[in-house]
Amino acid sequence: MSTINHTKQTFKDFKEFYLEGVEPLKKENPAYIRLDGKLKGNTRVVFGYFLYQDKKWKVNADTHIDRIKLAYTELEKGNDPFVVKALRDHKGEYLAIKGQPVRDSKFYVFA
Repeated sequence: MSTINHTKQTFKDFKEFYLEGVEPLKKENPAYIRLDGKLKGNTRVVFGYFLYQDKKWKVNADTHIDRIKLAYTELEKGNDPFVVKALRDHKGEYLAIKGQPVRDSKFYVFA
């Protein structure tokens, strides 16, 4: 079992979320594909939060680590990797990674 403390921490921004939340998890568990270590199935479990555009965003534990790294790589290049989209019922918002397919995005981040 992981020794990293998985409190539902709120990070000041996406970069801190990646460097302090995701990177240590992946380093300790190189085989992990998702934040929760599972291979499939949906979850409502929250891995953590980060602030973006003056909103607090919730990252679900079934989010794929490679998608988070993709967004982080774009951020490191000086690009804003995200686009804010409305949920189908228009009762909330989610983040999508620019240029990535909407279907089966494996990136689950909600306001």
